Amino acid sequence: MENEQRPEQVAEQYQCCGLLEQDLTELCTLAGITSIPRVTVTPSPAADAASLIAEDEEQSRLGEQCIQVELQNDDPRSVCKVFLRGWKVEEEIMGVLNKCLPSLGNLKTLKSLTLEGNPLPEHSFHVLIGASSTLSHLSLRNNCIDDTAAQLLGQGLSTMTSSNHNLLSLVLSFNCITDVGAEHIAEGLRWNRSLLSLSLGHNRIGDIGAQKLAEVLQPFKLKHVEVVERRRLQMESQGQPRAQAEPSCGRPLSLHGSDVAGKLSPAKQNRSSTKRKDRLRKDDIKQSKKMSVSLDTRRGRLAKITEEQHSTDYAQAVEQPGPTHPLLEPGWQQDGNVILPGNRVLLNLNLAYNRITERGLRALLAAVEGQQQQEGAGGKQGLRRLSVHRNSFPATCTVLAQLQELLQQRDPLPQLTEEEEENSLDP
Repeated sequence: MENEQRPEQVAEQYQCCGLLEQDLTELCTLAGITSIPRVTVTPSPAADAASLIAEDEEQSRLGEQCIQVELQNDDPRSVCKVFLRGWKVEEEIMGVLNKCLPSLGNLKTLKSLTLEGNPLPEHSFHVLIGASSTLSHLSLRNNCIDDTAAQLLGQGLSTMTSSNHNLLSLVLSFNCITDVGAEHIAEGLRWNRSLLSLSLGHNRIGDIGAQKLAEVLQPFKLKHVEVVERRRLQMESQGQPRAQAEPSCGRPLSLHGSDVAGKLSPAKQNRSSTKRKDRLRKDDIKQSKKMSVSLDTRRGRLAKITEEQHSTDYAQAVEQPGPTHPLLEPGWQQDGNVILPGNRVLLNLNLAYNRITERGLRALLAAVEGQQQQEGAGGKQGLRRLSVHRNSFPATCTVLAQLQELLQQRDPLPQLTEEEEENSLDP
C-alpha cells in the first residue's frame, strides 16, 4: 500500500501524443477529474460571424467547460491557438493543461493562448511562461492577478539564472497589480530579452511602479551577486574552470580586483603588468605574422572580391548573435559600479488607466530619453509605443507633451487616438 501511486503521480508519468483531445481525456482520467472539458475547433476567420457569436453565447449560457482551438490546417496536430473563455479553470485542470499543451505540434505550432476571466486561487499562471514554454502570445486579462501572482510571473519572465526566450507579448490588463507587483514584473524584464509587448493597463500601478519599470529600461548598475555571476560567466566563456571563477574561501569578488592583487607592492604590480604586456605583445606579433602569410597566399583571390561581397561580409559580421546571457552584454564602470545598458528589447508598454502622476510620468520620459541617446547601440531600439492616458495627471501637462513628441519621432507608424486605443484589444 505504501508504494501505491497517487492519481496525480500517475498522470505525471503519462507521455502526451500531441493530440489535445486525446491527451486531455487521458490526463483528466488518470488525475481523477470527472468533468472533462470539451475540445472544439473554431471555424475559419471566413466563417459567418453570426454563427460564431451564437456558438459563444450558447456555450456561455450553458456554462459549458469548452476549450476552443484554432488549427493551421485540417490536421488536429497543427493547433496554433487555444482559447478558454466563459468558465473558471480549476487548479487540477490547469495542471493538466500545463502537461499537455507543450506537446502540441511537437513543440512547434502552439504560439498563442488566451486565458481570460479565470481567476486561480493558487496563482498558477506563471507555469505557462516558464523557461521551457513555447508560447509567443499570452493574454491573462481579467484574472484577478494580484502582486503575489505578479511576482511569480516576473520570475517566469526571467531570473539571473533562467529566462523565457519565446514569449513576445503578454497581456496583464484588467487585474489587481499595484506598485509592488509592477516592481516584480520590472525585475522580470531585467534579464528577459524576448518580450516585445507588455500590457499593464487597467491596474493599480502608481509612481513607484512606473519608476521601477523606467529604471530597467535604461542603464542600471549591477547588484553585488550579479557582478559575481557576470565574472563567473565571463571566465566560463573564456574556457576557464568554474572553480577559478568563484571566490575562494567563501569571500565575494570585489569590483576592484582580488585581495592578492591588493597586497602586492606597486613595484611588483608594475613588473607583473609589464611582463603581461610583453607576453601579449609577443602573441600579437606571432598572430600578425600568421595573418600576413595567409594574406600573401590568398592575395590574388582577395583582389577579385567585389565591393558588394565586402558589404555582405560586413553585414554578416554585424548580425552575429549577441551574448548568451544579458549579464555578458558590454558594460562600463561608473563610480565603482558595473553598468549595463538595460532592456531595450521591449517595444510596446501599456500603462493606461492606472494611478501614475506627473512624477512617475517624468521617470518614464527620462527612460525614453536615455534610450534615444543610446539609439542603435548593439542594434537594439527600445520603446516605440507607450500608452499612459487616463492616469492621475492632467492631459495638458508639459511632461506628457514632451513624451508624446519624443515617441512620435521614434515610431514611424501613425499613433492611435485615445478613443481608438480604448476600443481596441490589447496587443
